[in-house]
Amino acid sequence: MKLKKMKPALERKIDLYVHGKLDAEQIDDLWAELIQDEHALDYLKTVASLKGIVEEDSKIHNLVEESSTSNHDKTNWFLAAAAAVILIVGGFGLITFSAETDVIQPITTIELDYYRSADGTTDGSGGDEVIREAIILANDGHHQQAVRILENRLDDISNSSSRALIFINAGSILYNISMYEDAAARFEKVIEINDSDPLVRERAYWYLGNTYFQLNRLDEAKEAFQNAYELNGAYSRVAQSYLRALASR
Repeated sequence: MKLKKMKPALERKIDLYVHGKLDAEQIDDLWAELIQDEHALDYLKTVASLKGIVEEDSKIHNLVEESSTSNHDKTNWFLAAAAAVILIVGGFGLITFSAETDVIQPITTIELDYYRSADGTTDGSGGDEVIREAIILANDGHHQQAVRILENRLDDISNSSSRALIFINAGSILYNISMYEDAAARFEKVIEINDSDPLVRERAYWYLGNTYFQLNRLDEAKEAFQNAYELNGAYSRVAQSYLRALASR
């Protein structure tokens, strides 16, 4: 796919954002531009993903340093690293904003990925494997089968973090086929697990807020977004944006 030309100033802002060099006001201004430019948002995803990979892989880090010396090499850098790209910001989903006002819509889909817990531990019950299997099935269009194999494994899993991962993946799959009531029930299960992983818990609040939004249960959506915001993690700023937009509803 041919890359579209992007304004150098916007590209520079994205690079500064990914490296944590923008203040809160500058970040808000950047997102105001990104939400109206799908290509720029895709570029942000790619740069953020590559940054995460670079921090873990010194070979790719060296590749970035070498290729960043000229614009001519930038395309080669993207091609060389493309096979390793993971869209680490994909969990936000596709967010729709109005260009004229602060009107927002719930995310349209949830990108299916394997959500690792903070400590990476498992209970040895095969929960990791069944989640991967379910994601493959869902990506191939077998959504109901994917949910069944996830929830059939719950009786064998006692570890709280593993159970939370089962529920959040099942909820994500159901959300993507517009079964919002069923999706909400799974995300609520994650939150009911008091000692669930905080990263997964925050994601569950964000997804639950969007699910309630889809169901027009706006008071409950606001509460879920507020909880996501108060956890002060990856979803805090976008949850705050939704809270502001929903304040008058």
